[in-house]
Amino acid sequence: MNKKIELLTPQNSVLLMIDYQPQMAFGVVNIDRQLLKNNATALAKSAKLFQVPTILTSVETESFSGYIFPELLNVFPKNEIIERTSMNSWDSQSVRKAVEATGRKKLILAGLWTEVCINMCAFSAMQDDYELYVVEDACGGTSDTAHTTSMARMQQAGVVPVCWQQVLLEWQRDWARKESYDGVMQIVKDHSGAYGMGVDYAYTMIHKQKPRSEWNGKMVK
Repeated sequence: MNKKIELLTPQNSVLLMIDYQPQMAFGVVNIDRQLLKNNATALAKSAKLFQVPTILTSVETESFSGYIFPELLNVFPKNEIIERTSMNSWDSQSVRKAVEATGRKKLILAGLWTEVCINMCAFSAMQDDYELYVVEDACGGTSDTAHTTSMARMQQAGVVPVCWQQVLLEWQRDWARKESYDGVMQIVKDHSGAYGMGVDYAYTMIHKQKPRSEWNGKMVK
């Protein structure tokens, strides 16, 4: 069977989040930076909800890039941050060992920059027989051209492009899975824009739940 058409599940996936650091984000042009942070945070929350092993890497933190976005650190406060010097995360033995230890072959990448750290890691991991998925709307490049051409190059090599919400819903797959239903809905309401607004509308107007807005700790009616 073509492994590319096998659905992502919480049991077959591992997530590698690369260099979500301020100095790297400053150079991003292809996507609004606040939207980028929103998407990366939503992806991280999704992985935590479904207990998907998640590896965080950083590069030259104190000499150039700054610390990883606090929103991601809040999602994974106990995760070790693997610090590197190489632009290619796969050059790091610590990264390779962390991924290998999960025993999973579907490697999901997201991070900065698309044309450098994502490209290099994807191609190197593929040489070690990993199936690569890149979360396009959680990646940033230094120009529109840099991002789109690097995504095209990866797709030509067999990398599968996905978006964060697609990954979340593919992990959920069935609304009958009630153990993760509420968590998925919370992520959607907090990060999915119009979809989240629609969920709020359905809850309040159709199912007649009270609004969840709060002011000074009191429910607004």
